[in-house]
Amino acid sequence: MKKKRPIAVDLFAGAGGMTLGFEQAGFDVLASVEIDPIHCAIHEYNFPFWTVICESIETITAREIRGLSNIGNQPIDVVFGGPPCQGFSLIGKRSLEDDRNSLVQHFIRLVLELKPNYFVMENVPGMAIGKHQKFLQEIFDKFAQNNYQVRTDYQILNAANYGVPQTRERLFLLGAKQGLELPNYPNYITQYSQNNGKLLPKTPTVKDAIQDLPEVSNYPELNHQDWVIADYGKPSDYVKQLRNLSHLADYYSYGREYNQQLLTSSLLTKHTPKSIERFKHTTPGNIEPISRFLRLNPDGLCNTLRAGTPSNRGAHTSPRPIHPFHPRCITVREAARLHSYPDWFRFHVTKWHGFRQIGNSVPPLLAKAVAKEIIKVLEIIPIKLTSVYRLEREDLLSFNMSQAANYYNVDPKVLGTRTRKINKENHEYKRKNWNVGAYCIRPLFNNE
Repeated sequence: MKKKRPIAVDLFAGAGGMTLGFEQAGFDVLASVEIDPIHCAIHEYNFPFWTVICESIETITAREIRGLSNIGNQPIDVVFGGPPCQGFSLIGKRSLEDDRNSLVQHFIRLVLELKPNYFVMENVPGMAIGKHQKFLQEIFDKFAQNNYQVRTDYQILNAANYGVPQTRERLFLLGAKQGLELPNYPNYITQYSQNNGKLLPKTPTVKDAIQDLPEVSNYPELNHQDWVIADYGKPSDYVKQLRNLSHLADYYSYGREYNQQLLTSSLLTKHTPKSIERFKHTTPGNIEPISRFLRLNPDGLCNTLRAGTPSNRGAHTSPRPIHPFHPRCITVREAARLHSYPDWFRFHVTKWHGFRQIGNSVPPLLAKAVAKEIIKVLEIIPIKLTSVYRLEREDLLSFNMSQAANYYNVDPKVLGTRTRKINKENHEYKRKNWNVGAYCIRPLFNNE
């Protein structure tokens, strides 16, 4: 077997969940394409040694991707990405005619233009249900007509089966050029049960993920900034991975230098006294009846973390779980832990953008499990790296839309303009509930 760092391209890159997972498996993700300039800035901060291209997937070409990055004329081993999923979501209207689903077609176009040996497409489970199976067949046929094959025994993977303390199901399509061996789907990460001796999924719990984190309410600085120097508790085996305290044989990521006492992405949420009382009286594992937030069970898994809507679709945030031990919603850092992001990984300084970046992303450990299967069929041994990078461009973490758009020389209205539709019957109800913890329904003001 050859020793090398295979080349990958990330389409619909976001903050970089899949980029990170593929990097951890041994890939160099030399180009990442993302339309949202704020996401691009976060991506650039965390991956300063590669290229992020701030452009729409609908207009960019393979020639641009190669020319703007260090790929040049090199062959590409894998292209991966998750086209935005609103048109297929089980909580959406699920329409084949939905314009948003045309982005799947652009994903296919770029795979065919870039000519990678392999590709991975991630989407919501709704894409494989009912009439959408016809759309999947159209995808298979399009690739077959262009010298590619796809695993038709497609699978919906749950992140909880791959070391992530969160129930999160996603459809993955795996494809390859005709004549190449198709990759398998990853096996569960398992361990023997002490009770019955059977192999069971090895999944860390909510407590494993966040128990060592400092309690944010003890640090008044977090009322106006998202970081503080703090004292951590004893880490679980899961957290040792995220804090670079363990040395895994299958870990091929570039090193990042960071202060082990630095707590980031932890801006406090201001709850009303009434909200705090309701949260206190909500039993872990149950839903608080007014806000409809789930209080996390420390011995269980987190529910699926969602992104909410972007500014052009109302700028609403999704429900944020209630902390299992404290009467408050979880922080962005706690959400990142529950999503398998390492502690050096930074998000936008605002809670709204930070939660959106996590909720939109594939958990890195799930992406890594898929990427390892591509490594197997490439028949290579990834090169272990000794380089350590200092993440220095902290200004990238606080750009507003105008600043980020100016930095990448794109239109600040690249995502479209916000449209406001007010239902008069619901307006008064929503107005009354903006200040009682129902953050999932209130519009965003002042770039929170």
